[in-house]
Amino acid sequence: MDLKERLHSHLIQIVRDRNPYLASEGHFYAQQYIREQLAQWGTVEIDDFSVRGRIHHNLILDLPPLSPPLAKGGKQEESPAASGGKQDNLGIEKQIKKRLPPIVIGAHYDTVPGSPGADDNATGVAVLLELARDIASGPLKYPVQLVAFDMEEYGYLGSSHHAAKYKQQQESIRLMISLEMLGYCNHNPNSQTYPAGLKYFYPNSGNFIALIGTLQTVPDLINLSGKIRKSGQPCEWLPVPNRGLIVPDTRRSDHVPFWDNGYPAIMVTDTANMRNPHYHRESDRIETLDLDFLAGVCQGLVKGIRHL
Repeated sequence: MDLKERLHSHLIQIVRDRNPYLASEGHFYAQQYIREQLAQWGTVEIDDFSVRGRIHHNLILDLPPLSPPLAKGGKQEESPAASGGKQDNLGIEKQIKKRLPPIVIGAHYDTVPGSPGADDNATGVAVLLELARDIASGPLKYPVQLVAFDMEEYGYLGSSHHAAKYKQQQESIRLMISLEMLGYCNHNPNSQTYPAGLKYFYPNSGNFIALIGTLQTVPDLINLSGKIRKSGQPCEWLPVPNRGLIVPDTRRSDHVPFWDNGYPAIMVTDTANMRNPHYHRESDRIETLDLDFLAGVCQGLVKGIRHL
């Protein structure tokens, strides 16, 4: 299967009412499917957190970095042992101490009641699974942690738990990327709306993917958007000051707890109800999606993330 077919195959399995309270069977089915898919590439950690006495689960796959790291120019460095030399314990200790902070990539798998959640957020989960496949087959300079978050629709509770753990352990993060609705596209004029004031700076057709980050992520916004555009996918980016508080619509996904804990984070989105009329509705189904657009977003992210 090619990328588009694999994404479609994931969507067929995931798209169903999967609200953790009112559709617990669908929620459990999607959870197990995600776990099985991620388990192809390594050990999946089931990270439990409690909400009002009920246990919920984030699913976590950690993928190691290239070892030894890339040299300048992107070439693989040879270790002393590989080139006939010896590597002493001190050298190994230095490598361990030099461990780079991870890139955290997340997507939520829960839905609001009554919606099968094709765009919101089966598309994000499908891309998460394909990023796992790609990175597992060709590790990056940085370690990568892929996380399927639960309870996003109830106030980013899964991602809040995850971000708080990083903060409590005083661990750094290279970049957090939240995959939030990636598959709805409309090429018609005036199909895209915006928060107040932004329409003067961005296209009026909803045929692009958007990247939204804080000011500290501007170099990454430029880099990622450039690679996504080079892959043939229209892309726009928006930097926001003060954790997005000035534009509340930028604070609507699992990147928010990372912003609020001081971590660099970017949301990747098709802009939800500012474009998609099926948002949070029973009509949010696979047939409303543009699978070519979704595959283009995924390909662009693969290339962009590899250049972080």
